Amino acid sequence: MAHNKYHRYMAIIESQGDVLVRRDEKTAEAALFHALADPTRLLILEHLKTGEHKVRELTDHLGLAQSTVSAHLACLRDTDLVKVRSQGRASIYSLGQPGSLDQLLLIARQLIPLRTQHHWHEAHTSDETQGE
Repeated sequence: MAHNKYHRYMAIIESQGDVLVRRDEKTAEAALFHALADPTRLLILEHLKTGEHKVRELTDHLGLAQSTVSAHLACLRDTDLVKVRSQGRASIYSLGQPGSLDQLLLIARQLIPLRTQHHWHEAHTSDETQGE
């Protein structure tokens, strides 16, 4: 007795609004991972765990130019990992969600395989180092 196999392909219909909401969520998640993907930004977050700091204090601690630190802080602010408040002409930076950041970094450490050395492959290294 022959069995007829019937396969029906069903279109999954999603509203344009659902797709846009999911895309916005994924964009926000990607921005968070991008913010955490830079060692300097991780150092800034670690230093902010000690309390509020002005940009000048962060530049002194990290030994980086103010423009560099400001660019990293802008990236961290975009994801609400860092918040800023004004005090006169100065901007004071602090962690946006300290408890959540601790949990996230703990999970990240658990996901990192135990290796003796991790080789950092920066996506935007100079052309000379990419060919090596």
